[in-house]
Amino acid sequence: MQLCKVQLAGGVVRSGVVEAGQVRFLNVSLSEVLHAADPAAAARAALGKESRPLTEVLLLAPVDRQEIWAAGVTYKRSREARERESVGAAQFYDKVYGAQRPELFLKATAERVVGPGHAVHVRRDSKWSVPEPELTLVISPELRIVGYTIGNDMSARDIEGDNPLYLPQAKIYDSSCSVGPVITLAGAMPPREQIDIRLTIERKGGRVFEGATSVSAMARTPEDLVGWLGRETSFPHGALLLTGTGVVPPDDFTLAAGDLVHIDLSGVGRLSNPVSLRAL
Repeated sequence: MQLCKVQLAGGVVRSGVVEAGQVRFLNVSLSEVLHAADPAAAARAALGKESRPLTEVLLLAPVDRQEIWAAGVTYKRSREARERESVGAAQFYDKVYGAQRPELFLKATAERVVGPGHAVHVRRDSKWSVPEPELTLVISPELRIVGYTIGNDMSARDIEGDNPLYLPQAKIYDSSCSVGPVITLAGAMPPREQIDIRLTIERKGGRVFEGATSVSAMARTPEDLVGWLGRETSFPHGALLLTGTGVVPPDDFTLAAGDLVHIDLSGVGRLSNPVSLRAL
């Protein structure tokens, strides 16, 4: 089962279940379903009679009041890229890759995240920015993984490379994160070893980058990451957790305004976002 959040032509926002190209609307909020003991049963119980074709609604980020967090250096490819961008701090990225404690940071609030089709931003003070395609966990207040979606952790690699203490500025700004297009409930996802992630970047109608990885290449399990996230922090509204990237464009590549970023994830679908400069 896949859940979504949409905006109708009149501006009304609804939650729903996606089935065969249609959105069947729910009579409760997205969070009420996700935080239920059995989300699939809660969704079925809350289904109304009203529906719309997907083509007639605007898909929004499937988020209510959840915080969006992210994990870093969970793939070998990501560790190598972080070491290259910040030579002076390379030892720390190497250490965190093999350490018991993961790198975790707050990526966005619900107000700062964007959904499918909405523009993600590159900072005006960055000359080296890339998208990071990531399996994203949907977590209940009880720290259960109830679903999965796609996340794009936009990153200013030059800013972080100047000094690792600049990571919040490299990672956290308006429209620096997109999630969606839907949430696939945990019971409907394929086995993790069969979940692939693909990143495609288009520019002026042509493909300028394409890469892929498998969730099986992660050095940490999703459960381990959630366990660390919830050690001393509570999430009364639930949370989303981006789990790190294993697809990194080459060092001579940077995003440009007008690019189109596609992220495909097995079991969820495709998240697409145009790229714009960070607004003044």
